[in-house]
Amino acid sequence: MKLLVQRVLEANVEVENKIVGSIKKGLLVFLGVEKGDDITKAKYLSNKLTSLRIFEDENEKMNLNVGDIGGEILVVSQFTLAADTSNGNRPSFTNAEEPTKAREMYCYFNNLLKEKGFDVQNGIFQADMKVRLINDGPATFWLER
Repeated sequence: MKLLVQRVLEANVEVENKIVGSIKKGLLVFLGVEKGDDITKAKYLSNKLTSLRIFEDENEKMNLNVGDIGGEILVVSQFTLAADTSNGNRPSFTNAEEPTKAREMYCYFNNLLKEKGFDVQNGIFQADMKVRLINDGPATFWLER
C-alpha cells in the first residue's frame, strides 16, 4: 500500500463534471493498493498519516498533525502508484491489486480514518477523476509499508 500525501489549502475531486469530494485545509491522499496488501498495512498507514507532523506550529516548524489543526482529509484511489517503471518506457501494473480486493482495502482504509473522527471525503473508485488542489508549501510526502 502506498500513499502520496499532499498538504493542501484546498482540494476537490470531480467525476463527470460533478464535484464528489472537497476539503479545505488538510491532506489530499492518493492511495494505491498492491498485491499482498492487508489490514495490517492499512492500520499502520492510517496511524502514520494521522500522526504525521507536517503542519506548522506558531514557530513555523512542522510540528502539528492533521488532527491538531482540525484539518480535513480527501482520499483518492490511484492504482498507478503501484506502477513498475524500472523496465522500458511503458509502466507495468502487475503489482496493482485486482479491483475487488483493492476496493475493499480502499474502503477499509477510509473507515479507519473515520473511526479516528475524521470526516473523510473521497473520489469514486475506478472512475475517471479530475483532481484540483492548492498544495501548501509545496509539501508532498510518500508513505508506504
